[in-house]
Amino acid sequence: MPGAERWWRRPWIAPLAIVTGLFLATSLPRYVGLDPAQSLVPTDRGPAFYPALVTHIFTGSIMLSAAVLQLWPWLRAHHPRVHRWSGRVYVASAIPTAIAALVVAQFPSGGVAQQVANTMLGVLLLTFTLLGYRAVRQRRFADHREWMIRSTALAFSIVTNRFWSTFLIAVYVPGALTDPSIEFGSPEIEGAAVASAWVSFVVNLLFAEWWIHRTPKKRARALRGR
Repeated sequence: MPGAERWWRRPWIAPLAIVTGLFLATSLPRYVGLDPAQSLVPTDRGPAFYPALVTHIFTGSIMLSAAVLQLWPWLRAHHPRVHRWSGRVYVASAIPTAIAALVVAQFPSGGVAQQVANTMLGVLLLTFTLLGYRAVRQRRFADHREWMIRSTALAFSIVTNRFWSTFLIAVYVPGALTDPSIEFGSPEIEGAAVASAWVSFVVNLLFAEWWIHRTPKKRARALRGR
């Protein structure tokens, strides 16, 4: 396709796909059997917690997979029909993912600070996704692009949360990496978890805003050329 952007001009798409695949491969199997004992987090937080958690994980896995396809410029340029369908799959999976996240957020292990962070993440993910969907239905493609970039940045906060939680534990609770007596639920670990809950989505959202506004003139010319 003339003028289409080559895949090598977006060298981050392959690493993103690999990281997403590794994340899903290491996280999803624990929940496929619907056995609460296999959960990475304690599930004794009320009858609604585990069903909401499983829903969040299953639909979130679909959401992340569709997001990788949405972010692939070559696919968008050469197979617009696949791009449109993966976008529909993203929206259809992001909505229940966000709603389930709102339920899970009400049973925090780290107290009110973590509850507020995860609730805000769920609300923003749901809001941005719906605004992006409405914009494309109204053929406001520039607005659609910006809202979906924000939505996708929040969707991947669960992936970056793994990095930030490990980093913050290593910085603030280095003994947790070698001391088996420091377990999940200890005050030190919970403090790092709360900080990670905020940092993982705030940093992603800030990056999304930078990405959206980094070259406004170039973006406007590209959108006018559609």
